[in-house]
Amino acid sequence: MILEAAKNQVSSMNLSAYFNRIDYDGVPKADVETLRALSRAHVDAIPFDPLDVQLGAPVTRAPEAAFDKIVNRKRGGWCYEMNGLFAWALEEIGFDVRRLAGGVGREFMGDEAIGNHLMLIVNLDGPWLVDVGFGDGLTTPVRLKEGEFDNSAMRCALIDLGDGWWRYRNDPRGAAPSYDFNPEVTDEALLETRCQQLQTDPQSPFVQNAVVQRWNGDEHLSLRGRVFQRLTADGKEQELVETADDYVRLLKERFGLDLPQTASLWPNICARHEALFGEQAAS
Repeated sequence: MILEAAKNQVSSMNLSAYFNRIDYDGVPKADVETLRALSRAHVDAIPFDPLDVQLGAPVTRAPEAAFDKIVNRKRGGWCYEMNGLFAWALEEIGFDVRRLAGGVGREFMGDEAIGNHLMLIVNLDGPWLVDVGFGDGLTTPVRLKEGEFDNSAMRCALIDLGDGWWRYRNDPRGAAPSYDFNPEVTDEALLETRCQQLQTDPQSPFVQNAVVQRWNGDEHLSLRGRVFQRLTADGKEQELVETADDYVRLLKERFGLDLPQTASLWPNICARHEALFGEQAAS
């Protein structure tokens, strides 16, 4: 209901501006080829960027706000913004889109995880899983069928859990190992609650950790606190960020985020690194 009310306040999306943001110059149609092209363009152009939580800037699920942030202000976003914006664009083109309340880590946390992730099902010649907001997740849509599949530099899988539930299994080298979803679980109120919770709960991983990710062709880049990582099919490379200036520079040069204000996060980033790694923190 909340999302629908927000959508009804906006008559239509400026698709041209969105296409410019993701560097898409095709002629969109409600078909598989367009869906694949748009998904790939989105994840390559727009980073997974939940830094507003660290900066204390409230995040809303309203599609109008996501458009302003991601398209007009050239930021990234997290799942509620990224998949929310992408769903809006797809619907403007004519796709049949369903927003799902998924659960990252449900295999460990149980049903309390449901709603901590928003992803999409698009119905074409059957259901397709679409997710441009999982950081190191899908680069292109996949049919909703059980089995393993290549996802750029990663090897992932879909598992049919029964009772309508599915599990997206991430590559073992990825961040979160999995999320669960059910095409019939589309609880907008729960998604809204979880969106607010993840911004304020001291135990939220987004409150505790400064994380940015993006796909760059067949390589995946991540910045988790002080640790910058480049992952490819051949392996991964890591380096430790030494100063606040280096942190701000890396965000701009490798993730396309011009955020000088993130220098203020540096003391907390260093403290978190020390808490996690102890004696290894300086190595």
